[in-house]
Amino acid sequence: MFIRLLVVPLLLVLQSLAPAVFGIEERKNVLFLMADDLRTSLGCYGDPVAKSPNIDQLASKSQVFLNAYAQQAVCAPSRTSMLTSRRPDTTRLYDFKSYWRVHSGNYTTIPQYFKSRGYFTMSVGKVFHPGIASNYTDDYPYSWSIPAYHPASFRYEKEKMCKGEDGKLHANLLCAVNVTEQPGGTLPDLESTEEAVRLLKSQASGNDPFFLAVGFHKPHIPFRIPQEYLSLYPLEEMTLAPDPDVPRRLPPVAYNPWTDVRKRDDVQKLNISFPYGPVPKDFQLRIRQHYYAAVSFMDAQVGRLLSTLDELRLADNTVVVFTSDHGWSLGEHGEWAKYSNFDVTTRVPLIFYVPGATTMFDKPRGSFPFIDVLTQPEYSFMNEKVRKNVVELVDVFPTLSHVAGVGTPQTCPDISFKEELCTEGHNLANAFQYRESRENEEAVSFSQYPRPADTPQVNSDLPDLKDIKVMGYSVRSWDYRFTLWLGFNPETFEVNVYDIHAGELYMLADDPSEDNNVYIDSNHRVIMRKMASLPPTVSLKTRMKLQLLYLTAGMKTNTGKKR
Repeated sequence: MFIRLLVVPLLLVLQSLAPAVFGIEERKNVLFLMADDLRTSLGCYGDPVAKSPNIDQLASKSQVFLNAYAQQAVCAPSRTSMLTSRRPDTTRLYDFKSYWRVHSGNYTTIPQYFKSRGYFTMSVGKVFHPGIASNYTDDYPYSWSIPAYHPASFRYEKEKMCKGEDGKLHANLLCAVNVTEQPGGTLPDLESTEEAVRLLKSQASGNDPFFLAVGFHKPHIPFRIPQEYLSLYPLEEMTLAPDPDVPRRLPPVAYNPWTDVRKRDDVQKLNISFPYGPVPKDFQLRIRQHYYAAVSFMDAQVGRLLSTLDELRLADNTVVVFTSDHGWSLGEHGEWAKYSNFDVTTRVPLIFYVPGATTMFDKPRGSFPFIDVLTQPEYSFMNEKVRKNVVELVDVFPTLSHVAGVGTPQTCPDISFKEELCTEGHNLANAFQYRESRENEEAVSFSQYPRPADTPQVNSDLPDLKDIKVMGYSVRSWDYRFTLWLGFNPETFEVNVYDIHAGELYMLADDPSEDNNVYIDSNHRVIMRKMASLPPTVSLKTRMKLQLLYLTAGMKTNTGKKR
């Protein structure tokens, strides 16, 4: 990762930054790209294995947030939270089985906000989580000008489409296919890209600005992808996760037993014991190979859309956002899938391309030629605008609305169930103006995950609301990850801050993989004593930030520096 400092005349810089950063009302189109289950396994995030040239090319012309975090590491709650800029405790969606407008509040979404300001809004693929969580309509007509598009071939994702060694078709986890042999000769993300290209062409000469959201299904399981992408990752070159074992001091409530992975036919054949039984090492390597291949396949679809922007001469007036709903464990801590509070599941890519703000004056603003990684293995890009301080997905709404020139919603009050339009995030637009000079110890992210019990159960990964008994609240700062597992009442949505089931504390300078939990049970008493004087109106976020300060006072990192 490189940052190149350029000395340029101040006037030219101000002219370049003015439209998006300094609030001049110049409405821009928006291309909002979201991957599914994508961790930061990208070249532009420093992953030496990943081959993601098109996203890397986008990042080289964008503001890249290196430490962005989801608010809950599962699809529907995370997507609803990001698209409304409300945390899960405000949307009250922790599973897939409620629609926020009915269940909690009539909250305005990002596309709805743009639609109300004259944008033509369109949805392709998986943007909102389909089904009950978006009223079986992807929140149409509130959020979209036309009904959302879903690829017809998605209906086959959970069917027996994967040819096994026995020559028969199975519902496998690992499912690299010959696309010509698939129904319709296509795959969901191929169909979605074709539709998105068609919509871009239809809007190229329109008078009104557009907001096009495209949700890719990969690298979500099953890894039903074109088989040629496996060749990018020879199995003999793949390695295991650096920490493939369940940490010794990991509280049982924190472990996710990856039940959705276990249900796949090829995984069931492995006869892995529940909940901690390890995946055989040779199969671990194949999972990692297929995940990375799925990332490269998805990257190619991003490249097709960006090159279309260029061809249509839209890149100079279109903000591009690229992100994911959450990450995915690839064997770290003996876990697979999402469903936890660890960095590997909550940390996501967050990239903003803003014409005139993220592209320096001496370079073309657009210029996104498609890079076919299957035939062009050699490429090199440099990230010039990166931020290491912690940000959150609830920050996307206020930031995007600002840089697109439509105004930023007001900040929500502490209790905002009756507020239709406000944000629980922060406007990150200053990041497009100033280079990051130092670490901000005050910047933190908040994530959470529900559990039905203190020990792993078959429904631990995705409990229904009625079954939630414990909620794990997690604070991620520059130096630490601090998680408390607290008693939760699903009928009243109340958390009992004094009912501590378990705790986790990781010192990231010494332990970036979050393997050595230094929280001890005696910390419960310290927390209770320190928090006793706080009034009950103090928010859980504030309490946990104070608790983290108390617990880490005097602690040292491996550099010897006290925190």
